[in-house]
Amino acid sequence: MSSTARAAAPELPIARVLPLLPLPHLDREFDYLVPAEFADDAKVGVRVRIRFAGRLVDGFVVERVATTEHTGKLGWLDRVVSDEQVLTPEVSRLVSAVAHRYAGTRADVLRLAVPPRHAKVEAEDPPGKPDVPEPVVDERAWSSYTHGSAFLDALRAGRNPRAVWQALPGEEWARRLAELAATCVSVGRSAVIVVPDQRDLDRVAAACEAAAGPDVVAALSAGLGPAKRYRRWLGVLRRDVSIVVGTRSAVFAPAANLGLVVLWDDGDDGYAEPRSPYPHAREVALLRAFETGCGVVLAGHARTAEAEALVDSGWAHDLVAPRDVVRARQPHVVALADSDHALARDPGARAARLPAIAFDAARTAVKNDLPVLVQVPRGGYIPSLACGKCRTPARCRRCNGPLALPSAPGADGAASPTCTWCGIADTNHRCTVCGSRALRAVVVGAHRTAEELGRAFPGVTVRTSGGPAVLDTVEPGASLVISTVGAEPWAPGGYGAALLLDGWALLGRADLRAAEEALRRWMTAAALVRPGAEGGRVVVVAESEIPTVQALVRWDPVGHARSQLDERAEVRFPPAVHVAAVDGTTAAIMALVETAELPEGTEVLGPVDLPEGQRLPAGGGEDRMPGDVQRLLLRVPRAAGGALAHALADAQAVRSARKNTEAVRVQIDPIRIG
Repeated sequence: MSSTARAAAPELPIARVLPLLPLPHLDREFDYLVPAEFADDAKVGVRVRIRFAGRLVDGFVVERVATTEHTGKLGWLDRVVSDEQVLTPEVSRLVSAVAHRYAGTRADVLRLAVPPRHAKVEAEDPPGKPDVPEPVVDERAWSSYTHGSAFLDALRAGRNPRAVWQALPGEEWARRLAELAATCVSVGRSAVIVVPDQRDLDRVAAACEAAAGPDVVAALSAGLGPAKRYRRWLGVLRRDVSIVVGTRSAVFAPAANLGLVVLWDDGDDGYAEPRSPYPHAREVALLRAFETGCGVVLAGHARTAEAEALVDSGWAHDLVAPRDVVRARQPHVVALADSDHALARDPGARAARLPAIAFDAARTAVKNDLPVLVQVPRGGYIPSLACGKCRTPARCRRCNGPLALPSAPGADGAASPTCTWCGIADTNHRCTVCGSRALRAVVVGAHRTAEELGRAFPGVTVRTSGGPAVLDTVEPGASLVISTVGAEPWAPGGYGAALLLDGWALLGRADLRAAEEALRRWMTAAALVRPGAEGGRVVVVAESEIPTVQALVRWDPVGHARSQLDERAEVRFPPAVHVAAVDGTTAAIMALVETAELPEGTEVLGPVDLPEGQRLPAGGGEDRMPGDVQRLLLRVPRAAGGALAHALADAQAVRSARKNTEAVRVQIDPIRIG
């Protein structure tokens, strides 16, 4: 019998396998014969081993077919690694959609979607059917939002609402998200809640366990370890309903009967995957909602331009509170007058770096035995130095890295400026421009701020939160909590005041999202403060006339997101358009662009030097310097985004087939464009 005849024979079934190979030109299925001993186990979605180009590689069975279009001799499955169908049809379709959206390969996306196998865990008995209690929902809390009760009713009815939820200041947002998830579970549907970090994960998971019981909740994060994480992941795969809470990769969780996907604080940088093909969890959630028809909620205290674009298009609806409710719940927010602008730009002008209004707010809170939150943009002692005479940034003579003062003078060797790149102390620094030996602080870190405030408020407890020591909560009573952005601890009953220092450091960044990010950071901190009617005050050390500062004063994240979206539409940047960033040497990126059949109307911007702080593309030699790598931007209208990604993926496949090993990185709509 010929090999072709054997391939078509019913007694020799064929498995269509996707090999997990990193090469773009091999991102397709290959047909393999299934030996009789694997006929029952080689089901769709199982892990297998196949021989490819003379070596054994891993793969997934994506389809079982009776015939093949391959005219040559077919190979045989080497073995079925496990009969567990870990790649569900829904996740398989999502993986394909993400790979297409981000000009990547399915093998790379599968590495993010399906965790590594742990054989001992697979051999354990599956969990029994969990008991799901009737959810207890705070109807009054949801009625504070326009259409909030209607949104809950839609979930109870098994419908798939889509909304962008603006949480009120002081809202128990973790409990509200748990109520949404528990409502889904009560009608036999699963929910996936994605959060930025472990602190939020712990908080939301605890709220979900309280709302729906611990048996139905699975908390997924990389910090669990391979065995524990895989056990929980398998529990989600094997159950009919689940509440999945996790960080960015949890958006791929194989939850059955999916009814709702929720992202909290979708503007957080942690949602951007640093590995190829660099998907953003928000976009993956939207793709999953589109593929499955499930509901979706983007939630947070602030709002991104991408979320506003969804509301603007009518794809999602606003879930916001009326203005009178917002005014009643928000703290009283004040900013610097014009005369204080010089102080904001030069923190060293006064020993304490605080204007009088900030001191008054802090003193009042301490007098009332309430904690005070002080938010600073940078950790450390003095993380950035400049010449005291000409203001030229201080750089290391050895590697040209930035100099900093890591800790207080008088500590072991800490009086000497130290390079943050190579770690070498420069005890005899001299400015390369004017020759001066004097140095000044450009940005003052959390530890220096704590030292200053400790002198200004003698006898008051001073705590720091940030870096390796992040506080979850602070005890009631008068204290000063110095926190870096994103590390603000929760205070029972709320803070009496919040001081948002060095606003210019957030607003002055050379970044498309600088204003959006600054408002998000400020609102996250300000939302922890008591309402203004109860004496809660927020002082932002930034010029009051800046639109972003005014948005905070008015507590208007929706209006700010609307203006950000309009500005980006005017200058043609995401989300108004799609942009692809191509990084590599000039020759490599130009060769890729010339190979790609770009859609009509594609704008080519650059190349320019790779933006500061961006990692070099992986591979292609270790002797490259940052100046050797360029960035080219390709910009197309939103309707042509899919065509652009497809063209770049095809061009990468051509380079791969030609064995071109020079590294080129392609990122679609990166969060940092320049």
